[in-house]
Amino acid sequence: MFASPTETDIAPGGSLLGLLQRGRGDGWLHALAAPRAEAVAAVDHCVLHDPRHDWQLEHRSLYYARLYAELDAGLDAIAAHLADPDDLLLPDEERTGLALSVLGHLTGLTHSSGSTAARLNTSALALLRQYAVHGANWRWALDELAVHDDDAGLAAIGPAVLARFPAGEEGDAALAAAVRDAFEPRPWHLWARDPARPAQRARLARALEAGSFDRWQRQLRPPGPRPGWSVGAVLAWAQDGWDSVPRQWREAPAARCLGAVAGPGDRPELLAAAADGAPAARAAALRHLAERDDPDVCPLIEAAATAPDADVARAALTAFTRMCGPDALAHARRWARRDDALGTTAATVLARRGDPGDAPAVLDALRRALRRHGAQAEELRPLIEGAGRLGIRGAVPVLRRVYRETASSRLRGEAAGALAVTDPSFAAGFAVECLWDCEEDTRATGARHATTVDARVVERLRRLAADPAEQADVQTAVRGRLGGRPGGTRAPSDRGA
Repeated sequence: MFASPTETDIAPGGSLLGLLQRGRGDGWLHALAAPRAEAVAAVDHCVLHDPRHDWQLEHRSLYYARLYAELDAGLDAIAAHLADPDDLLLPDEERTGLALSVLGHLTGLTHSSGSTAARLNTSALALLRQYAVHGANWRWALDELAVHDDDAGLAAIGPAVLARFPAGEEGDAALAAAVRDAFEPRPWHLWARDPARPAQRARLARALEAGSFDRWQRQLRPPGPRPGWSVGAVLAWAQDGWDSVPRQWREAPAARCLGAVAGPGDRPELLAAAADGAPAARAAALRHLAERDDPDVCPLIEAAATAPDADVARAALTAFTRMCGPDALAHARRWARRDDALGTTAATVLARRGDPGDAPAVLDALRRALRRHGAQAEELRPLIEGAGRLGIRGAVPVLRRVYRETASSRLRGEAAGALAVTDPSFAAGFAVECLWDCEEDTRATGARHATTVDARVVERLRRLAADPAEQADVQTAVRGRLGGRPGGTRAPSDRGA
């Protein structure tokens, strides 16, 4: 399961397990210094019990894959996890997604890196192929193989994967849906061209054709608003989604549609909907008016932000963050004094668009959010960005605490970026460990700022520059530092006379 930031299965930030769960660079360095068995057990625990708060925004798989290679670890724990009977009882992606992603990165290790890389490469490929044939989360494994396996390996497992779809109308429909919705279509097209299996080719040709026809039909009959709809029809469509089961929150698409159909004469209707309309219609109208900096929308936002309906209140706060004009800043400076969600949102607006005079309000909101909700609070991110943008030196203690304690690697990266601007000791401190962080943006921050007086830094920069798995932004920053240009920027001589 994915861990909640408040769950107790996230170990303390100073322990080896806690550091590895957070993906910190210090975790990497501690793992290499710890007894090997202890370090491998900690990495296994992280991979088998995904510690991320949001797997779509946080990265761990390359970090853990690199540690497996560095520790010369085996994959027995991952193999047992994938083969466990729970795989059939709990087939959700949450249970096996991180393990499959780690295996995918391990298959990308080059054999030139040594015998450990070759062994892990072979073992990871075998596990992915086996799981694609027998596992519940087989689509994820197949996507990993689509990127990393060769044609011969994919062709060999084709019949077994297709056997998941029994012959008949129901099986053919399921196959067509799987082909249509595949994230990585390469295996399906490869199997559809396999000259050694004519029956397979014919069946997949029909599935591919059915998937294409289905997409064409959906494009011809879109379920949403169409040209000619009125403002009232769009608001009713938004409310229909709210009333449906399961509920569909159409605030954003409805606001975009209003931008296309609403004219000056529709303003009274929109203001009325924003004042006391049904929840979804009210949210869509507030967002539409806020995006156009309507002069009368701020009082409506203030009223909606304290409404008893939590969805309406959230929509009002979101709408306010999308305002860009001077009137929004004036209201933000007044509301930032409030001790509620609207006050916090107003402070985030100042953090993103305010001037240096707004620094005290941003710092107060940052301290208040950390004190009340801890180092995992979602509202910390824009405030941390603002501390860096406004260069608030007084925020350094707060930023350091967030960096050390947060279980969110994304939030830690934001704190690192703000510390790079505000903390004079960053280059010789946190910037060094950032080079081993799980997040590419944080590694890039470390590459731009870490002092090369530390002997580990130059060696790590060289390894990152030579690693084909490293992201382009990180390598750009690394090569800039290795080329003698602080911050990874171009030297003046590079620009020409």
